[in-house]
Amino acid sequence: MNQLNFNHLYYFWQVCKTGSVVRAAEVLCLTPQTVTGQIKALEEQLNGVLFRRQGRGLVPTELGQLVFRYADRMFMLSQEMLDIVNYRKESHLLFDVGVADALSKQLVSKVLETVVMAGEKIQLRCFESTHEMLLEQLSQHKLDMILSDCPIDSTQQAGLFSVKLGECPVSFWCNAPLPELPFPACLEQRRLLLPGRRSMLGRKLLNWIHSQGLQVEILGEFDDAALMKAFGAQNNAIFVAPTLYGDDVYRDDSVREIGRLETVMEEYHVIFAARMIQHPAVQSICHRDFSALFSHGSQA
Repeated sequence: MNQLNFNHLYYFWQVCKTGSVVRAAEVLCLTPQTVTGQIKALEEQLNGVLFRRQGRGLVPTELGQLVFRYADRMFMLSQEMLDIVNYRKESHLLFDVGVADALSKQLVSKVLETVVMAGEKIQLRCFESTHEMLLEQLSQHKLDMILSDCPIDSTQQAGLFSVKLGECPVSFWCNAPLPELPFPACLEQRRLLLPGRRSMLGRKLLNWIHSQGLQVEILGEFDDAALMKAFGAQNNAIFVAPTLYGDDVYRDDSVREIGRLETVMEEYHVIFAARMIQHPAVQSICHRDFSALFSHGSQA
């Protein structure tokens, strides 16, 4: 066999990833005919068929699966090399972080503080979106790491890893005057604001409310904790936030805690690709003990 043509291999890899010649051609800015011709040339060189039709799409044959596994490792490694080279071109080491909008930003900011204080000249670039959208951007190499409220299954998400940083209990809060009934019966006296049910915390809270047999009126669901607090104050509603906010965020405020849940936790996980394991910021966060932060908030 002559020297392998890496352009042909790259076109094959793109077709595998996109599932069709047309979509791969769009990514590569080529015509479908060109992509098809290049793959046929690769098949001739390998003396085998790489794809078979399945419905309207293409799936790799047994030979195609073997070639794809090697190609995937090769091109992922080349992307890692380019990332590292590009990072080092900057005067500061770039660190693109995605933050799930369901998380409490007070705690997220304290996690990220450990990165900028680690000695490396790191420039943070933070982006906020849903867990699902951030995962997609991470897989496309548009992010270096994600902070989210739920982990990923590495067996189902090849090349991705997650590390749990910690968890903290949540409380119910409201402005004066306080409800007359004790907790949790008092939750039936006012309208309730909860984190969105697409978040892990939102789903946990709904399950807890149902398990208690409470007949609550949900006024709204919010992903942003600050907006939920402001909306709750204006509408005399009860809202949810981490318990440790009472030691810091709400200390000098008119907001009061009316009850807390020790069994429902807001979790914090970092998710990153295998290619980012050596990034100093990722190592700094993954190797740090955040137990004091999630136990005592600003006292950490």
